[in-house]
Order: sequence, then structure tokens, then C-alpha cells
Amino acid sequence: MSRDEYGVLLYYKFASIPDLNSLFSFYHSNCNSLSLLGRVRLSPNGVNVTVGGLLSALEKHIEAVKSNSLFHGTDFKLASSHHPLNDKVAAECGFTSLSIRVVKELVTFSSHPLLKPPEVSNAGRHLSASEFHSVLQSAGQLLKNGTPTDDKQLVLLDARNLYETRIGKFHAPSVETIDPGIRQYSDLPSWIDDNSEQLRGKHVLMYCTGGIRCEVASAYIRSKGAGFENVFQLYGGIQRYLEQFPDGGFFRGKNFVFDHRISVGSSDTSIMGACLICSSSYDNYSSRRRCTHCRMLVLICDSCQIKSDAYVCELCQKHRMDIGSVPSVEDSELSSVLDKNDLKTDCSDSIISSQPPSRNANAIRKLRILCLHGFRQNASSFKGRSASLAKKLKNIAELVFIDAPHELPFIYQSCMEAIDSCASSSGQHAPPPENCKRKYAWLVAPDFGGKVEGDWKIANQPFDPLQYQGQTDGFDVSLAYLKKVFSEQGPFDGILGFSQGAAMTALLAAQRDKLKGEIDFRFVILCSGFALPSADFGQTPINCPSLHIFGSDPGKDRQITSHTSRYLASRFEDGCSVIIEHEFGHIIPTRSPYIGNIKDFLRRFL
Repeated sequence: MSRDEYGVLLYYKFASIPDLNSLFSFYHSNCNSLSLLGRVRLSPNGVNVTVGGLLSALEKHIEAVKSNSLFHGTDFKLASSHHPLNDKVAAECGFTSLSIRVVKELVTFSSHPLLKPPEVSNAGRHLSASEFHSVLQSAGQLLKNGTPTDDKQLVLLDARNLYETRIGKFHAPSVETIDPGIRQYSDLPSWIDDNSEQLRGKHVLMYCTGGIRCEVASAYIRSKGAGFENVFQLYGGIQRYLEQFPDGGFFRGKNFVFDHRISVGSSDTSIMGACLICSSSYDNYSSRRRCTHCRMLVLICDSCQIKSDAYVCELCQKHRMDIGSVPSVEDSELSSVLDKNDLKTDCSDSIISSQPPSRNANAIRKLRILCLHGFRQNASSFKGRSASLAKKLKNIAELVFIDAPHELPFIYQSCMEAIDSCASSSGQHAPPPENCKRKYAWLVAPDFGGKVEGDWKIANQPFDPLQYQGQTDGFDVSLAYLKKVFSEQGPFDGILGFSQGAAMTALLAAQRDKLKGEIDFRFVILCSGFALPSADFGQTPINCPSLHIFGSDPGKDRQITSHTSRYLASRFEDGCSVIIEHEFGHIIPTRSPYIGNIKDFLRRFL
């Protein structure tokens, strides 16, 4: 191996970084002095690096990094390769420049970075390439030090994305292999949650490209407690395995990599992939063809590329997306496409909209947000009050409004302003009910009879500003109603609740795990919200990304006080909630800077 050859270096290290600025300066100085190109990601919890350059320069970089005690035990993966061409592959993979960035997480495990990532210190036990091979080869034989012993309880879990697994994967005849079929790594925790019974009580062997994704994912599985203790991971990933077993061993096909090489194979030249359109053998991603809808890489052979320029990936086909006559997608936003070297991805979410695709193929799929109105309101009135919000979010979100299931009687109040009603307070005769749209609620008072009177009636007493505290019943009816809404009108990415609608939404967030499969959502927005003293609310912190919007001072919102909304925010797990306090009343503010803050929260889910 000539020192003047070009090479690629990959390594990561989880460690507490005491001085990020100093480490940033080191990488900036060292990589530039050695003419290295690629990606360096730094976080308070470690580093993740993929750089290319002359092999002699890469070896000097390794020696400089090793001199820092923080990197003791780091696995440096160095391989020779051809020099990257100045084409869109090299540009997309970041090998035409040096990018050094400070990030919150080395690998984004959740679709929402506010969620607390699992502790890597609890990751599964490392298996070397030879140990991993031995387990697959002798599945069922007893090995030392807690290595899996029962092939009937052994499962092989691929922690990579679907497009990676399509050109290569492990195959051992005596071992059950699980491919989650995810679009992006941040979809994996949801898959694990939904399929945990496939893993419970099993010995789980995990693998990925270079190992970093398994560090976090294995820790997440083990965090589930009893029945999930026996998790193992291939140390160094597929790359180290192919170095140890150049004939491929139990790995078939090619290993997808996140640099200009695109993929790395073994001496076995068999092709595992197939053209999405004609199903002929094909495993070359160099043309960078992508799904028209979600932008995931797809395999399209040369012949089919000539015949068509619009494609629908397996996952979008599964969700019955129709390509129509949408033009092909060009590479306009490189960071929204790949898990670059096991790093974060920002491509579209695994829940695909059932709406027809935009004719603009570069458009990002909008979030769909279900909106729950307040007490004694309806979908129409709430939509009107939220018109400014909908307009300013039109490029990133679609707001869907529905009526609550509990219909309320019309009331008016003599000689004083009626709150939350459109009844007239002047004169002895109430306006006819047809002059005002019906009013609804998500939660009602315990003595609510559920009957709606045909005529307007006078309120028996002045309106109680604390009346919302007594509206505690009706959750079960509303829950059943929302299950039907999600089934018929979903999917929805999030739920926005206003006032009593926010209280209802908070109850849903508290039961999010329990409701999986029937009411699926990724985030909640709680405007002028409050917590109910309900058994359904629970006592443990709510683990759901949330945005809380309410008046800053106690007197600003005359309906729900700021300390009440602030208490609701405190019920969410640390790191899961974002708070926006404004100087207005019982409204959702849409002026700057509040609308910018709302957009920032929503963009995390695009």
C-alpha cells in the first residue's frame, strides 16, 4: 500500500468532551494542514469522523488524535480507495470540502432531538468480527463469556436503512434475520417499540456499517429492562467484518458506505440488489436515483433510467403513493437524503401522507396536524381564529380541524358579557339557535346529561373563571371518537390543542405508548393548556415532544393562568418540552418572534 495513495478514514468515539472549542480548533488546524476533506462531527458526548486524503496524511492525523487521551481505545478504520471524482456523488458525500460542525448528538436516534437519547454506557456487548462469525457459524454451541447459546433464541437485527440492506446483508441459514425496513435511522426506535415482542427474551445480534448506530440502538433495546438484557453488537461493523473475512463470510453482496466509494464488496461478486422497476440484478447507486416522494435512494438499472425519470420506493408503494407525472428529483438539498456515515438524517418521516404528491418534486412533505378546539367552540370557529397561524405555516404544515364529540346546549347570560358563547346579552329574548353554530367540548362536567336543548337558556349564575377545573368527564367518549378520526382521516404527525383541547391532547400524550397503532403521533402543541386531576394523566413524566404556548404573566390569559400552563409543561419529561411565553391573552400568537419559534419546533419533524 503506497503512502501516496488516496484513502478514507472512519472513526467515532463516545466520550465526555470537556472543551469543544479546543477540539474544534484541533480538527480545523490538523485537517486543513493535511489537506483532508470530509466530515467531522463534534458533540459534548464524542466525535464522529469521515475524512479522505493521502494515506500518509491520514496516518499523521491518526497519530495526532491518539496523542489525546480522550481517544484511547478508538477503532480507526483506514482503507485505500480511488481519488474522489468531482461529481455529484463526491459533493453529496461531503468529499469536496472539509465540514466541521458541533452537533447535539453524534447520531440522531430519534426523529425529535429533544428526546433524551439512551445511555451509550448501557450498550450491548461488543463482539469482534471473528466472534460474530463464530456465533453465526456455530449457532447453538456454547461459547464463553455470555455469548448466545441457543440458536432458537438467536436473532440477527440489521440496524441500517432499507436502501442499504437492498445491496447487501448478513445471511446465516440457522439464524433468524430481521430487517426493520426503515427509511432512516431515526425511525428505528419506533420500530423497536412496535416490535419489541420479537426481541423479548432473545439473544439479539446487531450490526450496521461501522458500529456507531448499534452503540445507541443496542442501549435503547437494553433500556427496556427485563427480557432485553442479551444484546450484542458487531464491533467495527460490516467494514471490520469484511476486512477479517475478505471472501464475505456470512455477508452477502456489498456494504453501503457514506463516502464517495458508495459501496465496498468482498471477493464474492454476486449481486444482491435488484432494479426497482424491472427486477433485474442491479446494485449500483452511483446514479443517485431517488424516490419522487420521500427522496430515499432507489436502485434503477441503466435501461429503466432511460425509460422513466420518476420512481416510487418500496415504502411509498406500500403506502399506495401514486407517481402520476411528477418529474424526476435532482439533488438540491444534500443533507436531506442520507445518514451520512451513520450521522443524523433529515429526510421525510416514515409516516407517509395519503394525499397525492405535489407536482414540485423538490417540495418537502408537509406535516399534518390535527387541531382540537377549546371548550364551547367548534371546528369552524377555531379554524377562523387560527387562520393567521395556518397561513404562516402553509409551507410546512397542514392544519386539520374537527368538532369535539360532546355537543353543548346554547346559553346566554343577562346583563353581562357571556364568555365562550355567541349568545346575545341584550334583551329578554335569546337569538334563535340557527343564528349560531353548535358548540362542542372534549371534556364535560360530571353532572352533564349529554342532552342538547333546542332553545337558548339563561345561565343560572355568573360564569366561573375556574369552570375548566370541573370539566373532567367524557374522556373515554372523546378517545373513541379520536381513534375513529385517526383511522378515517389520518395519518397525523402531531396534535395541536387549544385550552380544553390542550388538556385533552395532554391526556393523549400521557398514554401515547398505550395508544400506538390506533392514535399515532410524534409531537403535541399545547396552547393555553392545563392539566386535569385525572387518573388517565398518570404520575410519571410524559415522554413526548411538546411545545407549550401561553401568556407570560398571570393576568394576560384571563381563561387559563400562566402558572397553570407552566405546571402542565413541567409534567413532561426533562428535555421533551419547549416553552413559548407571550405577552398576549387567550390566543396563539403569530407575530415575530413567536411564529419563528413555532416553525423551528415543527421543522425538527420534517
